[in-house]
Amino acid sequence: MKCVICKNGNADPGIVNVPLQRGDCTIIFKNVPADVCDNCGEYYLSEDITDQLLKKAEDAVRKGAEVEILRYAAA
Repeated sequence: MKCVICKNGNADPGIVNVPLQRGDCTIIFKNVPADVCDNCGEYYLSEDITDQLLKKAEDAVRKGAEVEILRYAAA
């Protein structure tokens, strides 16, 4: 797919780190599969992966985590 940010690159399957932040809580997911632009590095997550990350992030917020680093594992 063509990158919607730079409009020059193509997004191909790859692996990224995804930081999420809410208030004082920061969660970093490592090794997340995504489509990554070969020109600018912008990444696109599937809807399923996005849902998984948001659920895990919500759990971390509820537990009161300030900083949490998690390795992505498919559910």
